[in-house]
Amino acid sequence: MTLTRAALAGMVDHTLLKPEATTADVNALIEEGRELGVLAVCVSPSMLPIRAEGMLTAVVAGFPSGKHHSLIKGSEARLAVQQGADEVDMVIDVGAAIAGDYNAVLADIVTVREGIGNAVLKVIIESAALSDEAIVEVCRAAETAGANFVKTSTGFHPAGGASVEAVRLMAETVGGRLGVKASGGIRTTEAALAMIDAGATRLGLSGTRAVLDGLS
Repeated sequence: MTLTRAALAGMVDHTLLKPEATTADVNALIEEGRELGVLAVCVSPSMLPIRAEGMLTAVVAGFPSGKHHSLIKGSEARLAVQQGADEVDMVIDVGAAIAGDYNAVLADIVTVREGIGNAVLKVIIESAALSDEAIVEVCRAAETAGANFVKTSTGFHPAGGASVEAVRLMAETVGGRLGVKASGGIRTTEAALAMIDAGATRLGLSGTRAVLDGLS
């Protein structure tokens, strides 16, 4: 797949989720994102409201563990949307998925979906921690719950981040009905293009400039 630098930038959530991030860091992220021509900036909800004209604003909910009560995730996400977020990237209860309790995963996602109205919902599944069967079932639950995207990873789990294999399986499962966001550990142009070739329609990058610099 051949992409221009601008086309690749248009698939990127330019991301800063480090716990030590300051307001100045977020402002720098926004300025860099605008310079690079990215689609969105993704920040922690406590950094809202922000001014990111010309870009979408994405935030995380239940991040990074997913071990928050569903009502807390839903409230956090709803407040973020009220403060200007266009998109919410929520973390599922990974333990519920590992245990095969997909009804609990479904209920968790539904709670956030109901909390944010028409805002875009991305469901972070921590694919590196899940079996192939669990990846498929969680993607199905996300679709049933009305999510817009499934997303590989927080980038904070010790099991690892995005993989080509997981992205391909997720893309096959959702069949173009949902987007697929690859995130976590994507640091090179080659890795980003491999994710897109596997079916990713959005990329979460913290080192966006380095990835884009590989394209003219």
